[in-house]
Amino acid sequence: MNIANKLTLLRMLMIPVFIFLLLNHSADQVVWLGTAIPVNQVWAAVVFALASFTDFLDGYLARKYQLVTSFGAFFDPMADKLLVMAALILLVQLGSVPGWVVFIILARELMVTGLRVLIAQSNGKVMAAAMPGKIKTTTQMLAIICFLLQDMGRSVWGFSLANLLLYVCLFFTIYSGLEYFYHARFVFSDGFK
Repeated sequence: MNIANKLTLLRMLMIPVFIFLLLNHSADQVVWLGTAIPVNQVWAAVVFALASFTDFLDGYLARKYQLVTSFGAFFDPMADKLLVMAALILLVQLGSVPGWVVFIILARELMVTGLRVLIAQSNGKVMAAAMPGKIKTTTQMLAIICFLLQDMGRSVWGFSLANLLLYVCLFFTIYSGLEYFYHARFVFSDGFK
């Protein structure tokens, strides 16, 4: 197993650790930028940030050293989606993120994943992520970290960075989803006959 695949596997193993830390409520708190943050959420944010970094790193290494494998092609995006889905669902459970936003994000993820399968079956090619999708992923991960850290700095800056990032993510979620379907409309051409 190459290093890129090991990082993907590590990311998948970090998901239950992240879930455990987030749900293991702590009375101890850390005060940062005027915000009291439960210690368990700080640790959950650290694990989530490290797992998110492995997403960047495994892709970089796979491309740089031509380490692309079927394992990585399947499990890398799956690990990303499982990590983000776990975080968003738990943030809804904690009352931090609106459920309707998470529904839209998860619906887009499932639809685009299905679309990628159809494209791969029809022409054997994998549809690469475009810039709007990369912006969506980046703002999504940053928003999650901010929510995990109780939107720290809100009292200092006077606005919610977590909500700003979440709604930028929502915009790019919808935009990139529509873009994927527009560029892959050929897959559905037989449905209009």
